[in-house]
Formats: sequence, structure tokens, C-alpha cells
Amino acid sequence: MGKIRVKTFGSEEQEQEEQKKLKEKREQKKLARAAQQTPEEKAREEEASKITEEVGKGEIKEPARNASQSEAGGEKKPQKIKGKEGKKRVRSKSYQTSSKLIEKDKKHTVLEALALIEKVKRAKFDETVELHINTTRTGNFGTTSLPHGTGKQVKVAIADDELIVQIEKGKVDFDILLATPDMMPKLARVAKVLGPRGLMPNPKNGTITQTPKEAAKKFETGQLTIKTEAKFPILHITVGKVSFGDKKLQENIKEVLSTIKPQNIQSATIKSTMSPGINLIIS
Repeated sequence: MGKIRVKTFGSEEQEQEEQKKLKEKREQKKLARAAQQTPEEKAREEEASKITEEVGKGEIKEPARNASQSEAGGEKKPQKIKGKEGKKRVRSKSYQTSSKLIEKDKKHTVLEALALIEKVKRAKFDETVELHINTTRTGNFGTTSLPHGTGKQVKVAIADDELIVQIEKGKVDFDILLATPDMMPKLARVAKVLGPRGLMPNPKNGTITQTPKEAAKKFETGQLTIKTEAKFPILHITVGKVSFGDKKLQENIKEVLSTIKPQNIQSATIKSTMSPGINLIIS
């Protein structure tokens, strides 16, 4: 005999009450998360919701099942597809419309690409313009200051005893950390927190210095450290906002490319936050 499930009187009402409370908690968390999101994060979430709605309405159809998947008495569950083919990403209608304006195999000059970005941008907010570059090697390509900044407010902190205590508590509310050489032994206590975030001061990128206050001003006004991902020769660089206009963006991009040097670049694409990538001519 199988197990006999005993249900006590009133348990159904209690279960319904608990489910109601859980639902209220989820809604509260959702509202709190939404209040902390940036416009760009909200736009991405809206795009994901649109895709879900399109699937629900049948506008994006599921792959047809073959005859072997049905049998007497019902249908078999769809077989799992191994490899990347089973994880094909479904893009929204607006993204697909924007993609049609870009020739995938064609390379463009910077000015041509910026003109295309103006046509294919999709968000209501001021989108960020990003460079994505495949390089010939991993590592640091140096630092540079963009003539017109990145359009993003950079939070710079200078290491001291009080800040280290805050970091130990898990409070990390800065984008760049500067330190004098004599502070480095103390920062070793929080290396496990700073290291994975890429925030540990390093002499190669100018974040260890005898004059941290002067260095802070440079970083706040757009100084960039151009460094690849740890294991892959790929750079992701913010070069401004769409609202900067072609001239300012072109000058920022020119500064970045001259710092990396064309001989170190295998390929490059440019895009705004929500747009498809556009291949660039590098010379």
C-alpha cells in the first residue's frame, strides 16, 4: 500500500493564508528591486517581458514536434537538445527590426556606425555607447582620459582604516579604489572582497599612488584603465552616451583606439545599450 496522507481540519485555510502572505512578500520585493534599478536595467527587463508575452500569445511559436514524439494515450515530452542549439536566444520584434538595418558582414567607418546607432537605438532613455574589441593578447593596454568623459558618474574612493572596516562589513559603494603604497598591507585583509570585483589597487593602472587626491580627480573626469577580461583577449569599453553626438563620440573613440593601437586589434564592434552590434573598420 502507498502512503496515506492525513489532512487536518482547517489546514486548507491555513495553506491559502500562507500562500497569500508569500505573494504579498514577493510583490514587496519586486517593488523594492524596481526602485533600485537603473533605466537601462528596467529596459532590459521590459524587453524580456515582451518576449514572454509574445510566446504566450503564440506570436513566437515553439518548434514543431515530430511524429515520434506522439504515441497512444498522449504525447512524449519534447526531447532535450544537446549543445548550443538547444539554447537559442529569442530576440524581441523591435530588436529584429533594428537588426534588418545592419548588414552583418559589412564593416563601417566610425562615423557610418554612429549614424546607424542613431537609427537603430530603441530605448527611451539616453543609451550608453560601447566598444567591444577582440585583441591579440590579454592584459593591460594602459590608461587614457577621454576628451568628453564617459557620461557616467564614477565613484572614486581613497583607502583608509575606516573604509577598510566598511569593506569588511560588505559595503562596497565605489567604482575605483585608490591607495598609497603604505596602505597596501592593510588592504590585504579585504583582498578576497576587492579582487573578484576588480577593485584591488594596482600600480599598472595608476590606482596605487603617492598623490591619491590628484589621481581621484583624473578618474572622476573620465580616465580609463583599458584592460581585457582575465582569461580572454576581449575589451568592453564605455565611450559615452548617444546624446553626446557624433563629433564627441568620434573623438572619444579615436582616443581609445590610439591607446590600444590598431596592430593589437583583431576586430571591433560598436553598439548602444539596446542596439545590435555594428562591425568597425580599424586602420
